[in-house]
Amino acid sequence: MLPFSIVIHGGAGTILKEDMTPELEKAYLDGLQNALHAGYAVLEQEGTAVNAVKAAIVVLEDNLLFNAGRGAVFTKKGVQEMDAAIMDGKTLNAGSISGVRNVRNPIELAEEVMLNSNHVFLSGKGANDFAIKQGIKLEPDEYFFSQFRYDQWKVLRDSDNYSLDHTHQGLEELMKDKKFGTVGAVACDAFGNIAAATSTGGMTNKKYGRIGDSPIIGAGTYANNKTCAISCTGHGEPFIRAVAAYDVSALMEYKGMSLQEAMDEVVHHKLIAIEGEGGMIGVDAQGNTAMLFNSAGMYRACKKSTGEETLGIYNT
Repeated sequence: MLPFSIVIHGGAGTILKEDMTPELEKAYLDGLQNALHAGYAVLEQEGTAVNAVKAAIVVLEDNLLFNAGRGAVFTKKGVQEMDAAIMDGKTLNAGSISGVRNVRNPIELAEEVMLNSNHVFLSGKGANDFAIKQGIKLEPDEYFFSQFRYDQWKVLRDSDNYSLDHTHQGLEELMKDKKFGTVGAVACDAFGNIAAATSTGGMTNKKYGRIGDSPIIGAGTYANNKTCAISCTGHGEPFIRAVAAYDVSALMEYKGMSLQEAMDEVVHHKLIAIEGEGGMIGVDAQGNTAMLFNSAGMYRACKKSTGEETLGIYNT
């Protein structure tokens, strides 16, 4: 068995310790740890990297604290529209979905697209129709309702403003307090195969069927056994323009950079140059891991077959 590892994130942005109650901080750390252990358990039993990242993401999607699945934010129309992607570094197969409604675990639908659709990317009603055909579990609107998310939306719904994620403040504070609530996971299994997955509810009060980087292969999600598996979190538009996830792979493949060096170049140079705030997590096929961000914080966790386990929130 080769060294194996898993890394997860629950979003990045202006996450400050002084704004966090001890109870909320513990809830976030518990949520991260539960997801981390779910994914790690798959690897420990010699499961695939794809199954490991999916297992971790499902736990995060089921947690109201994170902007994905059950905790997804409200759009301009007062509904949840969710995006997700998954990619297998061994085969370069990938599946993505965007703008789906009522799907309990969007990452499971993304995997179905990868395995059973003959396509890579499905959106909107077509993606929902495919979910029904594949027997993916659906939930009523009430399942996705949280007072916390609804109150965020009420602050914004009569304006043209949008929020990158959650806060407790009013509109003026809301636009300053940026949190990017994507969730993601990357893993290297005991056979040296890697995978990446990302899931999100997008932006509060988003309009026009806006899609961010999360479901776009190469922008928010990418995996290739030759280089790395990457999941991003941040303001999606700059990550799309930077082709951020694939750029890490390209730097490793064509410039011979290590995972850490390539991620540092993208996160702390390329993205900052175009005002791209956020971060990313990564693994390579040797089980090396990295968690980099240029924002005040990033919900993150990592566990390796050496027994090393890391949990973090703030930029310390």
